[in-house]
Amino acid sequence: MRPGIDLAGKRVLVVGLARTGIVTALFSAGYGATVTATDERPETELHETAAKLRAAGVTLELGGHRAESFLKQDLIVVSPGVPAKLPELELARARGIPVWSEIELAWRFLRGKLIAITGSNGKTTTTSLVAHILQAAGIPTLIGGNIGTPLLALVENSMDTTVTVAEISSFQLETIEKFRPEIGVLLNLTPDHLDRHATFDEYAQAKMRMFENQLERDIAILNADDPEITKRMPTKPHIFWFSRQKRVAAGAFLRDEQIFFRNEGSEVALARRDETSLRGEHNVENVLAACAAAYLAGADPAAIASGIKTFKGVEHRLEFVAEVSGVRFYNDSKATNVDAAVKAIEAFPGPLIVILGGKDKGSPYTPLRELLRERARMAILIGAAADKIAEDLGDGVPLESAGTLDRAVNLAVQNAQPGDTVLLAPACSSFDQFENYEHRGRMFKELVASLENQNQSAAGASTQKG
Repeated sequence: MRPGIDLAGKRVLVVGLARTGIVTALFSAGYGATVTATDERPETELHETAAKLRAAGVTLELGGHRAESFLKQDLIVVSPGVPAKLPELELARARGIPVWSEIELAWRFLRGKLIAITGSNGKTTTTSLVAHILQAAGIPTLIGGNIGTPLLALVENSMDTTVTVAEISSFQLETIEKFRPEIGVLLNLTPDHLDRHATFDEYAQAKMRMFENQLERDIAILNADDPEITKRMPTKPHIFWFSRQKRVAAGAFLRDEQIFFRNEGSEVALARRDETSLRGEHNVENVLAACAAAYLAGADPAAIASGIKTFKGVEHRLEFVAEVSGVRFYNDSKATNVDAAVKAIEAFPGPLIVILGGKDKGSPYTPLRELLRERARMAILIGAAADKIAEDLGDGVPLESAGTLDRAVNLAVQNAQPGDTVLLAPACSSFDQFENYEHRGRMFKELVASLENQNQSAAGASTQKG
């Protein structure tokens, strides 16, 4: 039984009014709380949001945070984009005021089973695939979390028979209290968000909080091939593994291109590796993790095999965009850290033209150097991190500085040859020039579509002349 919370009459402060904050404020007001919402942005940037929240009875404090307001609350709920160490939050904690992430609040209201998926890379693909398999198995399924729909927005549709599949970020896990998924999945641990977490160890500790409240009857699904995970194993839950390199004692593994699930000495075949359309070895790991989670949630092997065959992938993750004049364009705007960019580049034998850059997240770009030397014809740099990337890559690959994405696409077209692949794999966040990685990815696809239209128009004109 999950610990509930009666919001009626409670004074609740919501910090940050992006998508999650808006849903949190409306949810809390709907359950009878006296809600105040605060954001550093002025009302001129939040006009429609402000009107909607005021209509629901929410008090707004915009254009900055007021420390005194943080100290008058019964509960504070922070949006993922708000630093957990914000001075006003530290003051509130010192007064004994609970500071929760939205997933903590949502978990207390959600009914049914929760599968929570985290990791440095692959979260969205794995979350989407698990949900797709469960739906193929006829299991009532909801999907949300960091993937786009806040968990609170799923509460009203959850039932005792529902399985909710949630992508969970380190930012969300920083401020949990009793959050406890029945099935927790950790895909990998590589340096990320070091612009917010002081060290890699602090970042890893945030990820491991996924398992801290689990009980012996709960399940942790971990990557057996990741040394950073194997040295940080949780002690309470029942552990299952996934591995593409070896057979595991319990969990999912690959043998002779077949995916098996092993438990208590017996093995069951779930699917074939070649039945997935997802590119790259990293996606083999994502599929293995998804198979383990879906099987342990009750999906039968036939549904798992069917789900893997019919899953088309996720937008902005090694997404094929178009082929123009013999050059293939791929959008991996979700490659927002260096490790994700490495995995994206490894998914192609080459020759590649890779577009890198954006807002730096604190990790070195040197791991890209040899890989680009082996597979890339050139790298084109955009955004605020361009100079740092150029310094870290050195003379490993020819570099061109484009500044903006539209110039980068034009440079790529000028230098590409038939048979090449142009890959957007930024290794950076998008916040220097775009609203988010989706905005960046959509812009890339629009630029490629424009090229495609120009090419078709030119071909049509040539035919008419002929």
